Amino acid sequence: MQRKQHIDLLGGSVLVAFSALMGLNQVLVKMVNAGLQPTFQAGLRSACAIVFILGYAIFTGKKLSIRDGSFWPGILVGLFFTAEFILLFQSLEFTSVSRASIMFYSMPFWVACGAHFLIPGERLTRIRIVGLLMAITGVSLALSDNARPVTDLAWLGDLLSLMGGMFWAGILLVSRTTRLARATPEMILIYQLVVSACLMLAIAPLFGPIIREITLLIIGIFSFQVIVVVSVGFIAWFWVLSIYPASDMASFGFLAPLFGVLFGWMILDEQITLRFVVALALVCLGIILVNRTVR
Repeated sequence: MQRKQHIDLLGGSVLVAFSALMGLNQVLVKMVNAGLQPTFQAGLRSACAIVFILGYAIFTGKKLSIRDGSFWPGILVGLFFTAEFILLFQSLEFTSVSRASIMFYSMPFWVACGAHFLIPGERLTRIRIVGLLMAITGVSLALSDNARPVTDLAWLGDLLSLMGGMFWAGILLVSRTTRLARATPEMILIYQLVVSACLMLAIAPLFGPIIREITLLIIGIFSFQVIVVVSVGFIAWFWVLSIYPASDMASFGFLAPLFGVLFGWMILDEQITLRFVVALALVCLGIILVNRTVR
């Protein structure tokens, strides 16, 4: 399909659906945590997703190579991906999906800070600085609004999800500033899935029993994660990336934390206070301003 200059109805619909899947994903992770230990769940999900992503790349003729100078940066993003999902999946043991969504999707702000120093032409403008300040205020407000914590270690869950967002930002920065930029998006994802599957499945026993209570519901939810969220979701995202401008796609980033909070409230009956709504609004507006392209 021919590349387009702006996001149209089709591209926007796919991006909204992808954001909804990303928001729903954290609810599903928290539910599957009841049956599978978090680190084992994350590793197993990566291992299963490799089959779908690799099959898609081969079927569509995407270039998959480790001889283009991307191997070591690919290993690095794989390590970052491993840390990101260990932190996120473990965080949902302690805190709510709503709070984890705000902390984890602070990623664009860490990218903006890193890009200011590492990527020419992406320095912080006044608008982006305002966005950063709004986001920091929103995260701080969310951290302070924990009068009824999910667990006694809710603060630890908040911190883990915040750190997970930082590692996610690290993946994007490494992908932009090293020879990994020569690789296809599919190859970058395969690096992440392979490294994370090997590492997380190997170290999972260190975090306790890997099987908790398996039910048909847990198996069904986990299968949905692998097939729909990780495989179909990211394949759709790759398709949009191949047709539409990446800068326009970034403006949809604020939807993921919104959907995360919405699904946490709808499915898990998580409490949402007025202060938390204000915090969420500040973070979402901050994402929009940080991703704003100067034309």
